[in-house]
Amino acid sequence: MKSGLTPVADIDPPVTVVMPIRNEERFIEQSLGAVLAQDYPSDRLEVLIADGMSTDRTRPIIARLAAARPGIALHVCDNPGAIVSCGLNAALARARGDFIVRVDGHTLISPDYVRQCVAALERSGAAAVGGRMDPIGERPFAQAVSLATSSPFGVGNARFHFSAQEEYVDTVYMGAWPRRVFREAGGFDEELVRDQDDEFNYRLRERGGKVLLSPLINSRYFPRTSPRALWRQYFEYGFWKVRVMQKHPRQMRWRQFVPPLFVTVSLLLLATAPVSAIGVRLLALTIAAYALCSLGASIRTAGVERWRLIGLLPLTYAILHMAYGLGFVCGLARFRAGWRVQSQHVPEIESAASGD
Repeated sequence: MKSGLTPVADIDPPVTVVMPIRNEERFIEQSLGAVLAQDYPSDRLEVLIADGMSTDRTRPIIARLAAARPGIALHVCDNPGAIVSCGLNAALARARGDFIVRVDGHTLISPDYVRQCVAALERSGAAAVGGRMDPIGERPFAQAVSLATSSPFGVGNARFHFSAQEEYVDTVYMGAWPRRVFREAGGFDEELVRDQDDEFNYRLRERGGKVLLSPLINSRYFPRTSPRALWRQYFEYGFWKVRVMQKHPRQMRWRQFVPPLFVTVSLLLLATAPVSAIGVRLLALTIAAYALCSLGASIRTAGVERWRLIGLLPLTYAILHMAYGLGFVCGLARFRAGWRVQSQHVPEIESAASGD
């Protein structure tokens, strides 16, 4: 065994890496290259890429990388639904591995990533394992996003953003699972454009499964590089979290309600400000309190080494909180009938492996 790990079996179990992607020409050479460079035995590794009908150079790049590594079984399947949940299900239906490891197009996994996922699943018996999300920014704004999304002020107590210890959590970044959990729980909910990983892990926990965060499972993530892209990402997170809440209300955490509460209070005070002096004062007090907290968090997060990002961090925090909160509020309006219709769009997954 490589990486200094104690073998847990005489033969490494077969693993399928699933990659849901679309228009990833900027990152696919690095992300897929890291998958193809795993220290896991190539004859025990299968890579299934679910492409959401890319319109850029993503597929030619994949073909070139596959030709350079003929020893690894690499296949591309179409994902006409073009969203992550549909892509994951399309890949899962073809998967032959005993373990499923998800890798996203914006992520660089460490050379022992697959091995560490398998080891964590085998030693813990968990239904899902994953590592911490470690963002890396190349430009100043992306660097600010990396810092903000790794701090409790930015993302609450979502442990996979900053925890450095092995522990059971509510969800993890990307994820790896024994294939059997998909036969038992079904696939990913194809209604959800975002938050489909949270919903699936919630479903596993409702069935008694555990989700393990391991610091040995390492990867690096490329965050959004512009305020507009970050706003859209977190607006969608908040918007679709409403549907997750409606399907799994007991799985919600307090951190997920703070941004929408802040946005709702701010909007109500803004609406009353033209006719109420008290409303004006309360609005000013709310904004001032948030600005003060944001500035303090920015100074603490940036520290001495990254002081040049202090000016960008308050903007980044505001986007994270306001976009998520407004998305959640809009989701409540859009899915107001969802409290009565608890529909699931979860397909059964019949693995391509023989004997399943």
